[in-house]
Amino acid sequence: MDDLSAWVGRSQRSTETVDARLVRWLAATLDRADLLDARDGATLPPAWHWAFFNAVEPISALGRDGHPRKGGFLPPTAQPRRMWAGSRLHWHGDLRVGQAVERASTILKCEAKRGRTGDMVLVTVGHQFRAGDALLLDEQHDIVYRDEASDLERRALAELAAQARAGGVHYERQGEIVREVTVGPVQMFRYSAVTFNGHRIHYDRDYARETEGYPGLVVHGPLIATMLLEFLQAQVAPGRRVERFEFRAIKPTFDIAPFALHAAAPAADGSVSLWSTNNVGAVGMQATATVR
Repeated sequence: MDDLSAWVGRSQRSTETVDARLVRWLAATLDRADLLDARDGATLPPAWHWAFFNAVEPISALGRDGHPRKGGFLPPTAQPRRMWAGSRLHWHGDLRVGQAVERASTILKCEAKRGRTGDMVLVTVGHQFRAGDALLLDEQHDIVYRDEASDLERRALAELAAQARAGGVHYERQGEIVREVTVGPVQMFRYSAVTFNGHRIHYDRDYARETEGYPGLVVHGPLIATMLLEFLQAQVAPGRRVERFEFRAIKPTFDIAPFALHAAAPAADGSVSLWSTNNVGAVGMQATATVR
C-alpha cells in the first residue's frame, strides 16, 4: 500500500456565513417546525454545521462516486469506496445563524490497514471553528477508504436485505428509550442537497447496487448521527445543552426497511449512551454524548 504519511499536517482554511436559507432547508428535512423560519441570531443545533463548509467542485472535477477527486486536500488513496467512519465533537460555544465562521482543517492521520474485507485507509481530519477570536467547536472527522466490494460482502448484504424485507427484527441491543425511524429517498435526497453531498450511494440506486454492491440507498452516517442528537434533545435529555458528542459507524443502514434509535438514561455525570440499530436490528452506530 502507498505511504501517505506526507499528507499528515496539510491544512486549509475557509470562511462561511451560517446562511438562514440552508438552516431552513435542513429544518424541513429533519421536521423541525421551530426552525422553518430561522432568523439571524438563532442558535444552530448540534451537527447542523455539517450543512456548511462542504467542497464545491465542478462536475468535471468529480470522481465516479460523485465526490471530488482525491489528491487535492485529501490524499489520493487507491481504494475507491469512501465512508464517514465517525467523529468527535466538543462545543465551546454556540454557532449562530447569520454568523461568519472560519474553519481551519488539518490532516491529523493517514493510516493504511489490511482488514477482513481488504485493504483500507483511515484518514482523520481535525477542524476548528471560530467566530473572530472565539473557538466555538473542535471536531475530528474519520474517513475510511475501502476496496471494491467482494463477492462475499455482496452476498452478505443480499442476505441482510432479504432478512430486512421479511421483517421480524430483533434488536442486538435495546435502549431504555427507543424511536423507530423510516428514512426514504426524498429525505435522503434533501439531506444530500442541503449538505451539497454528491456521493451517489445516497440517491443513485442503480449505482449503489451495481457498482458498490449495496442492497439499496445507504443512509448517510452524519444524518443518522444528527438524528441521534435530535432524539437526545427531544426525548432523552430535553432542555439540556450538548457539550460533547462522538460516534462510530459500525455497519451500514439502508432505505429498504425501518431502523431504530436507542438511548440509555443520562448518567449522573451527564454522559449518555446512544446507538442506532440497522434494518435487521444489529448495532449500526455507537455514540456517546455529554449534556449539561
